[in-house]
Amino acid sequence: MDLRPYQEEAKTAIFKQWGSGNARTLLVLPTGCGKTIVFAKVTEECVREGERVLILAHRGELLQQAADKIAKTTGLGCATEKAEQSCLGSWFRVVVGSVQTMMRESRLRQFAKEYFDTIIIDEAHHCITDSYQNILKHFDKAKVLGVTATPDRGDMKNLGSVFQSLAYEYTLQKAIKEGYLTPIRAQTIPLRLDLSGVGIQGGDFKTADLGYALDPYLYQIADEMKKYCMGRKTVVFLPLVKTSQKFRDILEEKGFRAVEVNGESRNRAEILKGFEEGMYDVLCNSMLLTEGWDCPNVDCIVVLRPTKVRALYAQMVGRGTRLYPEKEYLLLLDFLWHTERHELCHPAHLICENDEVATRMTKNLEESGMAVDLEEAERTASQDVIAQREESLANQLREMKNRKGRLVDPLQFELSIQAEDLSNYVPAFGWEMGPASEKQLENLERLGISSDRIENAGKAAKLLNRLEKRRREGLTTPKQIRFLESKGFNHVGTWQFGTAKDMIDRIAANGWKVPASIQPAEYLPLLNEDREFEW
Repeated sequence: MDLRPYQEEAKTAIFKQWGSGNARTLLVLPTGCGKTIVFAKVTEECVREGERVLILAHRGELLQQAADKIAKTTGLGCATEKAEQSCLGSWFRVVVGSVQTMMRESRLRQFAKEYFDTIIIDEAHHCITDSYQNILKHFDKAKVLGVTATPDRGDMKNLGSVFQSLAYEYTLQKAIKEGYLTPIRAQTIPLRLDLSGVGIQGGDFKTADLGYALDPYLYQIADEMKKYCMGRKTVVFLPLVKTSQKFRDILEEKGFRAVEVNGESRNRAEILKGFEEGMYDVLCNSMLLTEGWDCPNVDCIVVLRPTKVRALYAQMVGRGTRLYPEKEYLLLLDFLWHTERHELCHPAHLICENDEVATRMTKNLEESGMAVDLEEAERTASQDVIAQREESLANQLREMKNRKGRLVDPLQFELSIQAEDLSNYVPAFGWEMGPASEKQLENLERLGISSDRIENAGKAAKLLNRLEKRRREGLTTPKQIRFLESKGFNHVGTWQFGTAKDMIDRIAANGWKVPASIQPAEYLPLLNEDREFEW
């Protein structure tokens, strides 16, 4: 089976990281973008090289899903290491293993430390736990690939303690834009929910407490769902089984064909099949369906399980992002907006890497009172934030007159080229967090960037990479940006090199004064043809 372009890029990037000495690397793909297919193809290549591969997961459904996908896409069979089943003695080169089984010392002792050449961890955001670490410590010579959906910054910092690099990341926003996932429209429905009595466990809210906190609002929520969910195939996520069952009964009172499924449901497969085939309108569950279940025709997700964990929120929403014929968009209802003292995940956190933009987007969505496309909402919020930053920058720059005149402050450069990834960069891996090297600082100043405010090696590397990319693309130099913006021009970082050079030449010919016919604050350069330039 042929891989999609981004899947092929991901596979290539993984082997490149391993080849460069980063034995533990990470792959980030949104739910629905085929992470299992990618690591199946990685597995195939490893086996072709004579390696033995272990695929680790924390749930039986994920193990079976991985084995089925590998068989379907590569033709390779898999042995199983789970409970009474053992791969020892099997001629299969691929093993799907249960973490709960393999973490036991008695189990690990049965394997030589060099038994596996490669370990692939599905849902890798779980791997910071002791159970995974015990396995990785035992097979400490193996190459490791972690695969996860979009993690938040906290996850990335934690994962940075396990993995040496990020091999490849494909964002939800890009997947939607390129047509591999369905667009998302978010509908904000204000609901003041008191979470003051809800405890915290493992960095997130205690599910038992959440159920009691949510219970008084279920009838109100059901009334709101009648306005938006009728005629839609809807999945509702709730914190507790008994809350999920109660809400199913309430929805039935309101005229929905509702059903509930949980880990103890004896007819779980039958219920899920019935929902997929249209016997029910709404499927209620207590976080059972966040991983390993797909129903592409779901076109409405209702999140009634407040969470602080972006990866968990993305998993819930991901149950509805797959493409399906005649499915125009996924409607995302989030009722849990008005809370005090708690930072909850909102639809904005699905596509915003910048907390400032996410906060602004959340506010805009709340004020809109209607379902809004997330991509459009993110663009609007980004523009709002940029405008705010420009005002703040103007104030800062007025206070920085004594800085080195020949160099551009990194903040001015980042805002001039409108680089959100630079402005909001947070180092994730060990080498990125260290101080910038003398060579990095020298190169930055040689290229016209002041090194005084470069906080770490990761930021220096991103700036240098961006400068090199701009050189190849024929965009303005830092020195051009500094000079022209000192004359009142805006966003010179978005100009072509030749355009800036022509303007500087005109100013020079006019006695280093801007010609009277030009208003710098209002000036918009014309798009010029490609031309030769020298940085």
